[in-house]
Amino acid sequence: MSKITFLPHPVICPEGATVEATENESILDCALRNGIPIEHACEKSCACTTCHVIVRDGFDSLDDAEENEEDYLDKAWGLEPESRLGCQARVREQDLTVEIPKYTINMVSEGH
Repeated sequence: MSKITFLPHPVICPEGATVEATENESILDCALRNGIPIEHACEKSCACTTCHVIVRDGFDSLDDAEENEEDYLDKAWGLEPESRLGCQARVREQDLTVEIPKYTINMVSEGH
């Protein structure tokens, strides 16, 4: 079993957290299972950017993003080379360190 360390986020995870993840589990599912409420407006269907995360350590252990994920990532706030959608990035054997961006673009919650 590998671990995901979520870096502190002022609202979602103020203290940060290190949790166990099962192989092939998405970063988002692992976070939700451990009480870390990352937004997921499209209900994990790879149709928005609200679960955008930045993989600070262990990025190379993830499978490559598919074209649909890359298209959505282009719209994410604060995009970085190590950005992934939490609903699509699946844990492998290597531990990960993940940062939850300070902002997200959620057209529903923003009233658009």
